[in-house]
Amino acid sequence: VPGRAEQWPSLAPAYHLILEGILILWIIRLLFSKTYKLQERSDLTVKEKEELIEEWQPEPLVPPVSKDHPALNYNIVSGPPSHNIVVNGKKCVNFASFNFLGLLDNARVKAAALASLKKYGVGTCGPRGFYGTFDVHLDLEDRLAKFMKTEEAIIYSYGFATIASAIPAYSKRGDIVFRSSDLKCVLFCFFLLKNPRKARVTRRFIVVEGLYMNTGTVCPLPELVKLKYKYKARIFLEESLSFGVLGEHGRGVTEHFGISIDDIDLISANMENSLASVGGFCCGRSFVIDHQRLSGQGYCFSASLPPLLAAAAIEALNIMEENPGIFLVLKEKCERIHKALQGISGLKVVGESLSPAFHLQLTDSTGAREKDVTLLQEIVNHCMNRGIALTQARYLEKEEKCLPPPSIRVVVTVEQTDEELERAARIIKEAAQAVLL
Repeated sequence: VPGRAEQWPSLAPAYHLILEGILILWIIRLLFSKTYKLQERSDLTVKEKEELIEEWQPEPLVPPVSKDHPALNYNIVSGPPSHNIVVNGKKCVNFASFNFLGLLDNARVKAAALASLKKYGVGTCGPRGFYGTFDVHLDLEDRLAKFMKTEEAIIYSYGFATIASAIPAYSKRGDIVFRSSDLKCVLFCFFLLKNPRKARVTRRFIVVEGLYMNTGTVCPLPELVKLKYKYKARIFLEESLSFGVLGEHGRGVTEHFGISIDDIDLISANMENSLASVGGFCCGRSFVIDHQRLSGQGYCFSASLPPLLAAAAIEALNIMEENPGIFLVLKEKCERIHKALQGISGLKVVGESLSPAFHLQLTDSTGAREKDVTLLQEIVNHCMNRGIALTQARYLEKEEKCLPPPSIRVVVTVEQTDEELERAARIIKEAAQAVLL
């Protein structure tokens, strides 16, 4: 048209044309390429199938275990495992059960449990969210929160399920969980987070025992609190051994060091040691505990704690609050037997003098774990024949990343008299001399 500029369509770039051409050729190749079928097996006769089935041997469901394995040859207890215990028909002084405050056979605790049994029955037959919440559960949670001076508490029906439910409730994929009794190891792990970009989006948790089960030592909580604020981590404190043991009123390692409870993000403990009941609890700020009511697997999916055990734990708390001097008595007995067990030829004491659960390890290992276990078991048997009940520490050996050496665990309670402590130390020394020398 005169007076109007001609409009030509814009040409596509050359690389577009090349890419489209390659795609067209690839589609044509796919359309005309041969399809390959899997090689069909020739049909087997019935006889051949039966022969193959007969020859096939499945792998064992579990690895073979010797019949002499200690876990398959356990001691049988008759009656309550209190101060005096009957093991395999023989009466002994109990140095094996975690009945630190001697409340397992306490008349008041048993009376409270019996009254609850008559009122509520035996069990609950339902999780907390499905008609499994009883008024006694709420009373126990309120009492635990007040005793630990926290905003709120939550109880579980099984001790190990407590910390095993609490950690996954907060830590997710990509988070870093530090669990170590060695402060240097924790420091090294934090050193690996020097990348600011990664550290900014990575949540960090320090999970630590107040009183270490495997070593009988107290955790370095003041240093860990400093690390928490320096590296913006969260502290989960597991106090199954230290609750009802450490501190002027038995509140655990925070009271022992005089650390504010607000510096700890979550405290958990079982009720199977000092409280002489069953189950466990977590305590902390309300928003932290409420999250477990929605995400704690042991809380959401397991039948709730039997009311009689909750009532027993409440009465045990009453006794702890009425008799704060009981913790000093326990500490003095621990120091007494620690001192008496020093200098045993062939054995060394592992653990702090204030720990009611500590270990006796071989001074010089034979070089073979099985032989060490056998020697220690001979010492245990010798003591049991003399009326002192001890036990070896047990571990899941194939699952432990840092397997502790074999050891005899010694447990101290307030019920043990000074004479019994001295007698136990003397018998252990005699057993060590008879077995090791």
